[in-house]
Amino acid sequence: MQIEGRNAVREAIISGATIEKIMASNNAKDSTFQEVIRLAKSNKLKIQFVDNALLNKASQTGKHQGIIAVTTDFKYSTISDILNVSRTKNKDPFILILDGIEDPHNLGSIVRVCECFGVDGIIIGKNRACGVNETVIKTSAGATSYVKIAKVTNINNAIEELKENNIWVYACELGGEDISSVDYSGGVAVVIGSEGFGTSKLTLKLCDKIVTIPMCGKINSLNASVATGIAINTIYQKKIK
Repeated sequence: MQIEGRNAVREAIISGATIEKIMASNNAKDSTFQEVIRLAKSNKLKIQFVDNALLNKASQTGKHQGIIAVTTDFKYSTISDILNVSRTKNKDPFILILDGIEDPHNLGSIVRVCECFGVDGIIIGKNRACGVNETVIKTSAGATSYVKIAKVTNINNAIEELKENNIWVYACELGGEDISSVDYSGGVAVVIGSEGFGTSKLTLKLCDKIVTIPMCGKINSLNASVATGIAINTIYQKKIK
């Protein structure tokens, strides 16, 4: 797997990701680029300086910004790993469940939002869903280095496991209670459905409550990453009060 872009590579180095080598432009001189190079050298990482043409050929995102880190495949966490994050911090769990998000740019943006607002981890499905790839890592601006992501065979089984751990599960969908009027004390998990079909009917039945982002425009749906950002921030603000 490759990590591309200056922010993503820098955060991968800081987080201790297993990096086999770094390919860097041999003519980039700006301070941000040099900062990443100094960080790589201080961590004794192998750096290969190459022409931009070679970086362009090797890039899988088309946006390498003059630096690519070659790493081992992304290491997924388990649900237990995610729950241990909140236990370590002595706080109530705050978890995001993604039901069929397929666009890697959406997933990357979602991971970034989760890192910004203290989400302990993200649960995604193995089937009909995007996994963590180079585009996700680049779009997350390195947030994949800090947010635990579990890939599960069955989203509904994962929800049942969370409920057994006294976590309330809320689906963010149309037709529910105003998301800002709910009491989110205790452990919370939020379900965001797919870009085209929303949350599946069986998953909705398993959720404890449906919450809705109030809107006043003529279009009644939001991009998945935008909806996640609003939902996560709303719950975060309610939980810190």
